[in-house]
Amino acid sequence: MAATVPFQRFLEQHSAAVLAFLRATVGPQEAEDCFQETFMAALRNYERLDGANPRAWILTIARRKAIDHHRARARRPLPRGDLPEPAAPAPAEPDGELWAAVAALPPKQRAAVALRYACELPYREVAQAMGTSEEAARRNVHEGLRKLRRALEEVAR
Repeated sequence: MAATVPFQRFLEQHSAAVLAFLRATVGPQEAEDCFQETFMAALRNYERLDGANPRAWILTIARRKAIDHHRARARRPLPRGDLPEPAAPAPAEPDGELWAAVAALPPKQRAAVALRYACELPYREVAQAMGTSEEAARRNVHEGLRKLRRALEEVAR
């Protein structure tokens, strides 16, 4: 059974959850590029969507695009030598410590926490999007939250 909702409506229904997930997994600056890549891939494969769980389907694509982003970033060359100091300090981002702590989580925990709290998915759908069992999804969220609490307590000291 092919998708029955027009793609534009599908995009409108799921764009906020996908963008929230990507902001949590790749950061606010790179989220827009990954968002576009996610929905381009979804558009190419939209006719094959069975309609059983479209939110898990699109978030699975987003998760794979986030993984691709991190792999590509790891392959980028690193500068040799010292970088010049910025002329003025960059303005602090709201919740900068939180984003830094989320970015420091292992990839599975970061994805699970983002899907659960940024996208507000139930554990069943987190498991579907990550391709794991519901118990594994719960465990990744639990461990990720524990590490986040510990990291933010250290920042507060």
